[in-house]
Amino acid sequence: MRVISGSARGAKLKTIEGNDTRPTTDKVKGAIFNILANDVYGKKVLDLYAGSGALGIEALSRGADMAVFAEKNAAAVEIIKKNLEHTKLVDKAKILKNDVFAVIKTASEKFDLIFLDPPYADELAGTTIKAIDEAKILADGGIIIAETDDGQTLPETVGELRLYDKRKYGRVNINFYKKI
Repeated sequence: MRVISGSARGAKLKTIEGNDTRPTTDKVKGAIFNILANDVYGKKVLDLYAGSGALGIEALSRGADMAVFAEKNAAAVEIIKKNLEHTKLVDKAKILKNDVFAVIKTASEKFDLIFLDPPYADELAGTTIKAIDEAKILADGGIIIAETDDGQTLPETVGELRLYDKRKYGRVNINFYKKI
């Protein structure tokens, strides 16, 4: 796994050993950022269920102003720290070792881009999107990018959020939400 574009282009990223995390493939990550195109530069990013931090790091590399990484697994938090140091993006990042729902509930700012890639087996994407809507942490014009497995279906609307695009890459679905 590597950073695809931007200031850290080509940097190899470490991942946690074992089955506790499932990194977004370079193919899917590349597709996400091609769709987002100019919607990354200068943005505030929240990377939920961050794992290795690959999505938030890619956003920082492509010009996002800052990224907050939420991950409760201690080993994954250490990997995120190492990846941020390796890519020289530490000064634009904040890592929160905490449960995603606690991070959402206590967030004091709004984010322009929110990535979420929860464990597929737990089917947490819909619940997480609902929590984001209720907490009102998505900025006006902001985008939620939710990765799910092919068997999961997310609702067309969640509170003030509307599913406006959905792409399929093998067994992975990428769902894009905006405020209605």
